[in-house]
Amino acid sequence: MQVEKRVTALVEEKIADRPELFLVEVKMLPNNKLIINVDGDEGISIQDCVAISRHVGFHLEEENTIEQAYNLEVSSPGVGEPLKLIRQYNKNIGRSISIKFAGGQKKEGKLLEVTDNNILIEESVKEKGKKAVSVQTSVPFNDILETSVLISFK
Repeated sequence: MQVEKRVTALVEEKIADRPELFLVEVKMLPNNKLIINVDGDEGISIQDCVAISRHVGFHLEEENTIEQAYNLEVSSPGVGEPLKLIRQYNKNIGRSISIKFAGGQKKEGKLLEVTDNNILIEESVKEKGKKAVSVQTSVPFNDILETSVLISFK
């Protein structure tokens, strides 16, 4: 979609001098809600989101990119949002994750390492009648349907 391409370019332009920030996703929803998810290696501040929103909004209005009324929402991906970029995986090393595979299977474990092609997790495996043991498992990105960070309230 043209709008999403233009918005992506505007966000990249705004954060070009901020290497710690990165664009995760731009979505134009059917209800004319434009969602921009931006994150940072150490998180992202509300001030950064506001600055991006103003920059994008100003240019979209100036260029009359979107004909109809729309809502612009700039935020970091929500807690339950699946990870989309390798950079997000790197940011979550040491945290517990849940992985869904195309066949419906799931694995949960601690994210230990991220490479260009796979992730390494430490999972607890329990065989019948035996104690659970920690096993390190390499999971190729190609096998992953979706990965989410598990939130612990302990």
